[in-house]
Amino acid sequence: MGLAAWVQQRYVLYLMLFLAVLNMYTMRVCLSVAIVQMAHAEPSGDNATEAVDPERCPENPQQGDGGPSLTPQPDAAAEFAWDSVLQGFILSSFYYGYVVSHLPGGVFADRFGGKHALGLGLLITSLTTLLSPPAARLGAGWLITLRVFMGLGEGVTFPAISALLSQWVPPKQRSRVGAFVYAGGQLGTVLGNAISGLLLHNFDWPITFYFFGLLGVIWYVLWVALCFSTPNQHPFISAKEREYLNEHIMPASKQAFQVRTPWRGILTSLPVWGLVVIQVGHDWGFFTMLTDLPKYMRSVLRFDIATNGVLSSLPYLTMWVMSLGMSAIADWLLVRNILTLLQVRRVFTSIDVLAASLVCAAGMIGASCAGCNWRLAVGLLTAGLGGMAAAFSGMRVNALDLTRNHAGTVMALVNGGGAVSGIVSPMIIGLLTPHETMAEWRLTFWVVFVVLVVTNFIYVAVARAEIQPWDAAEDAVEEVADEKTPPVRPARLRSP
Repeated sequence: MGLAAWVQQRYVLYLMLFLAVLNMYTMRVCLSVAIVQMAHAEPSGDNATEAVDPERCPENPQQGDGGPSLTPQPDAAAEFAWDSVLQGFILSSFYYGYVVSHLPGGVFADRFGGKHALGLGLLITSLTTLLSPPAARLGAGWLITLRVFMGLGEGVTFPAISALLSQWVPPKQRSRVGAFVYAGGQLGTVLGNAISGLLLHNFDWPITFYFFGLLGVIWYVLWVALCFSTPNQHPFISAKEREYLNEHIMPASKQAFQVRTPWRGILTSLPVWGLVVIQVGHDWGFFTMLTDLPKYMRSVLRFDIATNGVLSSLPYLTMWVMSLGMSAIADWLLVRNILTLLQVRRVFTSIDVLAASLVCAAGMIGASCAGCNWRLAVGLLTAGLGGMAAAFSGMRVNALDLTRNHAGTVMALVNGGGAVSGIVSPMIIGLLTPHETMAEWRLTFWVVFVVLVVTNFIYVAVARAEIQPWDAAEDAVEEVADEKTPPVRPARLRSP
């Protein structure tokens, strides 16, 4: 018990949540790196784009300017003969399971505790990662099935994290803590790509799956031993820290678990649907910049960012650093009463959308804007993702403002809705850019721009930042309903 007086258990939980998100993303991206060595796809040899697009930049404009080459490197002896279509299906199969398990995972986390939901979800992800090499050698169908199960496990995790944060983070510290936890995704992407590349350079491709899968299992063992769903369930927490958290966070542990989910209230809540809408817009812009804007840079600007490890990781690192800085500013604005909680959520979400919109607007001008300058193109991508880090202090934590008892379920609806755009938007962009010409990409960027602006407008109009009446348990509905906008006083937000 003496150790508990020195170690604040909420900080242990925050660190473990950060490592959970980091582990999830390393396991998610390791296949994207390893598949280059695993399989060989025959080049299409389709050079039609050059003939029909007079606006296209000259080939390899960065040659002699310190930029990476577009000249393909010779493939090592690939173990599998998978064409590009099959490879794409293998990579995308993860998201089918990922979307499906969000809602069941959120309900499970709210009723039985976020600890068990998050732990089991990440354990499933780790085990499926470890089993990926033997599954691949059994056949592509086995690997696709395993990736669906991997998505099912990982789809539970973000709703579970939201449920845990609602129980452990005081309202005016949520921007910083939320940004710290969720930014593990950016660092995980950087480390996943870098470590996978290093392992593939020195060992055969299965080692990447064994390495990251084993790290996930180690995390699970530590998680089970160290972390719990609520402060009141934690056996090691000091009485002082428990009282502090119960004072600043309405103790929901007495009523959150085993309480019926208020589906009617949630599904008819405008603030919840506003969050779903802005998540779709955010993910649409995010996936476009991460997946399709590099494709535009390769096909039109003739620059392949993926061939340079430093440049490909720069946008993620910038987003990670910016998320920590912006979250500190957001919490400072709240504690100083410069902005209300609702104003912070609206402003920082709008910054996120504005950043993505500006990058797309620059893309609309096309090669003439960047002048076929690869440095400017990479700078635009980095600036756009850096600005989108504001989402961690805006819409990403807004669900915690609406509910304490059902944060997992609400996050499941919100994040699940956004994940659908990760499936739909690449399909639509593929239909709009069959020849990948400058004119086709201009239309694509206009579509993204409109989606971002419209979804942000809807969110700002209906967003709220107070506990909603449907959040209360049945025996406390009237009490919460009378508190239309319960203020949170910053004066006594002093940690023990």
